[in-house]
Amino acid sequence: MFETFGIPAIKARVDSGAKTSSIQANKIKIFFKDTEEWVRFHVNPIQDNRSINISCEAKVHAKRSVKSSMGISEERIVIKAPVSLGDNVFDIELTLANRDSMEFRMLLGREALNERYLVNSSANYLLAQYSKEDMDKKYAAFHKEKTGLKIAVLASNPELFSNKRIVESGRARGHEMVFLNVEQAYMKFDAKEPQIRYRGGNIIDQFDAIIPRIKPSVTFYACALLRQFDAMGTYCLNAADAITQSRDKLLATQLFAKNDLHIPITGFANSPLDTKDLIKMVNGAPLIIKLLESTQGKGVVLAETTKAAESVINAFKSVKTNILVQEYVKEANGQDIRCFVVNGKVVASMQRQAAKGEFRANIHQGGTASKIKITPEERKLAIKAAKILDLPVAGVDIIRSNKGPLLLEVNSSPGLEGIENATGLDIANIMIEAIEKKLKFKHQLV
Repeated sequence: MFETFGIPAIKARVDSGAKTSSIQANKIKIFFKDTEEWVRFHVNPIQDNRSINISCEAKVHAKRSVKSSMGISEERIVIKAPVSLGDNVFDIELTLANRDSMEFRMLLGREALNERYLVNSSANYLLAQYSKEDMDKKYAAFHKEKTGLKIAVLASNPELFSNKRIVESGRARGHEMVFLNVEQAYMKFDAKEPQIRYRGGNIIDQFDAIIPRIKPSVTFYACALLRQFDAMGTYCLNAADAITQSRDKLLATQLFAKNDLHIPITGFANSPLDTKDLIKMVNGAPLIIKLLESTQGKGVVLAETTKAAESVINAFKSVKTNILVQEYVKEANGQDIRCFVVNGKVVASMQRQAAKGEFRANIHQGGTASKIKITPEERKLAIKAAKILDLPVAGVDIIRSNKGPLLLEVNSSPGLEGIENATGLDIANIMIEAIEKKLKFKHQLV
């Protein structure tokens, strides 16, 4: 425990390979007390639970360059604090680090262990092991009373990072958060008494807002549910029509071109007889071939020669699969930019780099992500793209070319893991705040 910070218990991983201990921290801000440099930060001491958020302050002890487990060096703030291990209390150095993606909120390094403990690598929790009930008791004072809205996350998998983060953030702000599985909900159409029911017959019609997190395979059904919620007076963060437009890559591309948004030259044809001219139309090979139903980089092919392009295009057409053909922007060098737009503002942006041997930047396929400062032109492009599709929340993908920024596509259910880890920003919280603003909800002052 850290009595100084009011942290009654935190699960730590013993790592004798690391010199300095570290603790999960976010919202890190430097400030001064007289002439001394201090740091203010927040700790979420329990994994997968940001509703418990402890604000801490400490004097800055040092600033050091630390190499992460991915081999990336970054400057971290180092503090000193007394830690309690069993009956022993002693000062240790702690680096403040984003450990949201790690299993343990704290790492105990060898400096804290030297001349104090022997490490038994075959055993766990030798001092104490707390149950969930024990942890609930220790953190009872931090649990917020639900005094807010009733918000549902409409999705398919409650264990996905993005879905868990949204639920955590909503609860942290005092709202009642419910997970609704798209495939377990069904509807009653009636002019006087429309209903949505959940498996088992429970009627679900008392939500203030719905946050849709829709996977492509259930788009049609999920959008029907969203229209039903909308008809019953529930606010949907992204509406059904907007999601449908964003998922139709051909329609979205036509809307972008119509509204003078710069996109890579793109072609679409029905007959194999037009394949050769289609390839010429997008400046020839190499070129990109996209399935209209593709997602997260799947169904996107690079054809490096004209012959390969003809073969792939004609193969898709022979099985009546619709595709787009798009020019390949070589100077992008396997990089793209994801802009996260909420209510007409770019709230975060990251640069994604394709994995070695891949042509498309995708963190789901081994790519990497880092924080980036976008240009005013890129910001304007991202905001306009989201507005054209009428999406309050959108992930807008852009590449840099010799002609300036080009719009690749817009995602109506953008993931949070990559961009939160890359930027250190609490995007889920921003989404909840957007709902509060739309519904004119004000937190009660305590």
